[in-house]
Amino acid sequence: MSYRIGAVVVFVATLVVSWLLGGWVGYRQVEQESLEESFRYRQLVANELNRYLPVPELMAEHPLLERALTEPGNPDVILQANEQMQRMATIVGSSDVYLMDVNGLTIAANNYQQADSFVGSNYAFRPYFSEAVSNRDSAIYFALGLMSGVRGLYFSHPVIDDAGRLLGVVAVKVLVHELESHWDRPASLREAEMVVLDDAGISFLASKPNWLYRNFSDQGLAPDAASRQRYPDRDLSAIEFDSLGKPWGLSENSTAISILENGEAREYLSVRTPLPRLDWNLQVMVSTRSVIWTRLGFLLGGAALFFGGLLTWLYLRERYRREAELALRGEQLERRVAERTADLESSNSKLLEEIRERERTQTELRETQQELIQAAKLAVLGQMSAGLNHEMNQPLTAIQTYARNSRRFLEKGAEDTVDANLSEIIALCDKMAELTRQFKVFARKSEGPPALVDFRQSVDASLKIIVAQKTSADIDIQWARPEAPVMCHGDLIRIEQVMVNLIANAVQAVEGGPNPQVRIDIEEKDDCWKCVVRDNGPGLQGNTEQIFEPFFTTKSVKQGLGLGLSISRQIVDALGGSLIGRNRKDGPGAEFVLTLTKREATE
Repeated sequence: MSYRIGAVVVFVATLVVSWLLGGWVGYRQVEQESLEESFRYRQLVANELNRYLPVPELMAEHPLLERALTEPGNPDVILQANEQMQRMATIVGSSDVYLMDVNGLTIAANNYQQADSFVGSNYAFRPYFSEAVSNRDSAIYFALGLMSGVRGLYFSHPVIDDAGRLLGVVAVKVLVHELESHWDRPASLREAEMVVLDDAGISFLASKPNWLYRNFSDQGLAPDAASRQRYPDRDLSAIEFDSLGKPWGLSENSTAISILENGEAREYLSVRTPLPRLDWNLQVMVSTRSVIWTRLGFLLGGAALFFGGLLTWLYLRERYRREAELALRGEQLERRVAERTADLESSNSKLLEEIRERERTQTELRETQQELIQAAKLAVLGQMSAGLNHEMNQPLTAIQTYARNSRRFLEKGAEDTVDANLSEIIALCDKMAELTRQFKVFARKSEGPPALVDFRQSVDASLKIIVAQKTSADIDIQWARPEAPVMCHGDLIRIEQVMVNLIANAVQAVEGGPNPQVRIDIEEKDDCWKCVVRDNGPGLQGNTEQIFEPFFTTKSVKQGLGLGLSISRQIVDALGGSLIGRNRKDGPGAEFVLTLTKREATE
């Protein structure tokens, strides 16, 4: 009877410990998922802020803004400022760009022609204006637009003349839809919700629409005047929730809460983390339903462990009893054991020798595999180093040209031109750094998959390198740049490498010929874009596919190693496109057709 009572007590204790341990493990798993998602979204917000923070400061340096603030009564200057606001908004991809004087009155805006134009409105009460004026530095603020009622991030910077006098403030509004569009939660967080709160606890970003502009503060106080001003005409009512305390073993930022919605209470684990630069807090709420299943799993495991131990104990007790019964047969058993032991020792010796032989064979196999991997790696690195030498020759030539020109302009006192040339040299150095980084990409695993990019940007960057070279001075390079973005599936740096090679080959082909011309066109074909680089040179000789073979070239050693087209085709093939070369049918010369898809290929 005492054995049975002890077994019941141990069984109950095992279940209690399993329940507590399962709760601890379950909550830790939920907390870890919440922290990982908080870190991901925190990095996203930091990237967006770093992307737009220097924009208003650069805009404030534009001389037209200073002139508009000093001559607000000149209609021609104000019109130029309005048009400049439109161009700036288009370049940075922002919603609105507008200029205010020292009193907060808007004198120019990109939407000056619209009915809800900011021109004439006074925004001196906005914190992004007052902070920029008082601190004379960049400011960031989040609010709803008074005219549009649309959520946005406001970046501002003071406009200061050469004498240090404050003239006004330029502001840039960026819609927050970009942040919500990246709010792609992992599959493991299907039962998770997230909100971004300001310093007053009001949610301005939420995964559930009915949680937007709600009060998530612990006190549940009525919103103050600043919140009413920031979110005009919004309910800002408090969300109904009860704090259930911090589960055992979790961090201080984690709290179990129960939210009452539509008459139904749901329990979440809430993890609140601050976001960078601003007074924002990201609150990730993951359903604790999985904790119940974890606890049930631990209960089953504890029960299995208990019954396993019980059966082991019963087995050992029975074994001891049988050993007592078999004690009379000791002599006979010892003799048989001695005989069996001798056989086992012999078998063990043979088995140990086989194990040692197999271990030696496995060691030799691993060493051979490592040697083969190292040999293949050195072969790839050798090929890539030759390609890098070819690709870096063009920016180095451009840097040399800019440096020589800078010396002449420096002697003439043209400091602005020298500064512009130095800026181009810095940009080319950055491009060379990107080319070096690309070398690491080929030597190691790629840093990231291709994405949708604007084809025009790669062509623009390529032309900057080509035009800076001396050999292109007398060549008519025609670039039929489309007005609308040309979004294709690829990578800006890799496409730029290909375009630099194609345009440079075309320039070398027409160099020294009569009326040298190079033309670049982008054509839309079904679900792809085709970029055609044409020249009026002597054309291609022989088999056109042979020009894409490594080290095949008709040029001198100084002009190249014959790797450019081979590497370009490899890059284009990796991006899911195609690259062909042929002689023109409409006249002398050759043309190269680069084709890239509009979207990523699917299986």
